[in-house]
Amino acid sequence: MIPADEALERLKEGNARYLDGKLTLTGFAHQGRGKPFVQGQEPFAIILGCSDSRVPAELVFDQGLGDLFVIRVAGNIVASSQIGSVEFAAAKFGVRLVVVLGHTMCGAVEACVSELRQPAEEQSPNLSAIVDQIRPALEPLMDTKIAEDEEKLLSHATQANIMHSVSHLQHGSEILKDLVADKDLTIIGARYSIETGKVTFFDS
Repeated sequence: MIPADEALERLKEGNARYLDGKLTLTGFAHQGRGKPFVQGQEPFAIILGCSDSRVPAELVFDQGLGDLFVIRVAGNIVASSQIGSVEFAAAKFGVRLVVVLGHTMCGAVEACVSELRQPAEEQSPNLSAIVDQIRPALEPLMDTKIAEDEEKLLSHATQANIMHSVSHLQHGSEILKDLVADKDLTIIGARYSIETGKVTFFDS
């Protein structure tokens, strides 16, 4: 069982290798051969990230098979299934760190901003469900001067959405709430830059 601060340091070191082009995963495709994980898995961190194809957690953090318990959903939103997945990994594997990983140029965040500016006449109810999860984090920004600058708005909106998901995990589950209160689980936010590849971590 790896402490949260050690797990976080591993992620930071992995992202540094990723930025330097010194990935250690040259044999990643062969790691699954020989059935090394038949006896189980021991991930050291839970990553709740966006489904965006440009943000694969294992590569961004330079980790191998079995290292990360990854949950991916558009907009890195938190709904019942995501909460249940985090509860499972925390209880089953004793994982001490959860990172909500958002990213720049997030289509789900951009869609929510567009919806707040100009509500669509028709939209898939399933897509609306994603936007509705993001909406509470972004609505307060729309009445500020930040909304006058699209680039600044999207930057703030991305971070607000990440921290909204962090808060949802911290307070939306009695199991997770108790683990956090007992200092058995740390839940933080982070943003991956599509432009640079760097991951910036936020205080919870």
